[in-house]
Amino acid sequence: MSTMTTDQTAGAAVDRSETETGRRKLFVKSYGCQMNVYDATRMADVLAPEGYDETGEIAEADLIVLNTCHIRERASEKVFSELGKIRELKMERAAAGRETLIAVAGCVAQAEGKEILRRQKAVDLVIGPQSYHRLPEMLRLAKAGPVVETDFPVEDKFDHLARPSNAKVQSRGVAAFLTIQEGCDKFCTFCVVPYTRGAETSRPIEKIIEEATYLVQAGVREITLLGQNVNAFHGLDENGAPCNLSALVARLSHIPGLLRIRYTTSHPNDMTDDLIAAHRTQPALMPFLHLPVQSGSDRVLQAMNRKHRVRDYIDLIARIRAERPDIALSSDFIVGFPGETEAEFQETLDLISEIDFASTYFFKYSTRPGTPGAEMADQVPEDIKSERLARLQKLTDAQRHAYNAAAVGKIMPVLFEKKGRHPGQIGGKTPYLQAVHVDGPDHLIGSEALVEITGTSTNSLFGCLAEQIS
Repeated sequence: MSTMTTDQTAGAAVDRSETETGRRKLFVKSYGCQMNVYDATRMADVLAPEGYDETGEIAEADLIVLNTCHIRERASEKVFSELGKIRELKMERAAAGRETLIAVAGCVAQAEGKEILRRQKAVDLVIGPQSYHRLPEMLRLAKAGPVVETDFPVEDKFDHLARPSNAKVQSRGVAAFLTIQEGCDKFCTFCVVPYTRGAETSRPIEKIIEEATYLVQAGVREITLLGQNVNAFHGLDENGAPCNLSALVARLSHIPGLLRIRYTTSHPNDMTDDLIAAHRTQPALMPFLHLPVQSGSDRVLQAMNRKHRVRDYIDLIARIRAERPDIALSSDFIVGFPGETEAEFQETLDLISEIDFASTYFFKYSTRPGTPGAEMADQVPEDIKSERLARLQKLTDAQRHAYNAAAVGKIMPVLFEKKGRHPGQIGGKTPYLQAVHVDGPDHLIGSEALVEITGTSTNSLFGCLAEQIS
């Protein structure tokens, strides 16, 4: 749980009778994690040969895809609320003689496929996260009536995905996501991922290198490797031998033009010695690590089926910092897990104070149907969860502000990614994933430059190019 893209046809052949009459518009709204962002780009890539161009305006879309996440609180209800609004839009467009198809994809689709069609008749297609390579075929079937496609396919969807054009990659920016691993075998009692994404699977090394090389040749300079449990990666190399994440990072670091590598999300039990060492030995591997712990209480961790203790996590952080003392750490926390007492919540606050995170993500526990946590007794009242969440946020906000303030006066490399909000301004990120804004020329976008940090705001740093310092 967290909290951190030459054309080829995908699936069935293109329906020329439709595409020759003109391009259609695709609107994708993605919820949740970085993997859903990646999935959304790949859906657009699959549909491009079918005659669909992306649009940021939902009202002009001929196909609307809600790419859903089941992690957030009341995820399915938010989807149904959104579908109610889209239904009205579909009716308005129908009155004007314009057809609109509605698809629900992602983890909510996987978990509640038939229920979505039952509750919202305007939906044409429900498709799970392992089947979106079949979107063209499923959309054609949906023209004859609503379709649910939530089986786990035998084929590897990545073998059937269309490759984006160079122009499309460039339009998405110099930082890109790349999924290398999906699914999870940990079965934490609060989490639906093993049920919606399936068992842990890893992509072959050769396919990952091929996709990464294509992205870099198209202008990408930073790649974030994605997986529900990314440091459990075990993809096969060209000789059929399993390869772990540190070995993959070493292979990727040889791609000319790839400046930065990141990965997310990790499980503490899969932080191997060689992966920890890679943060010291691989210059392209950035000194930032998102490593969810979820709670500072051993009893709560056991109830969550996390398979590690608080002391294990503390010792692991010490080993990581011994290899890379400047590493920035991030984590996830769940507040109000069933049975959590005030004393156990205080243990979480104590752990946060001891580790001193650069950033954190935190959530109130909410039940997920079908998970063991949903059946547990002693569910914590909402008002108590909200009060605890506010206290946790106050502590973590103070840590984040202090971490950013400590950057003032330092000179560090920034990879510039885009134009800033103000004329003459450009924005990028430090190795520690901090957003930075400076006054500088647009030609620096896509390259690294040294920046002296001069100030901070709530969520960003400000600075000036080191070459401009007199």
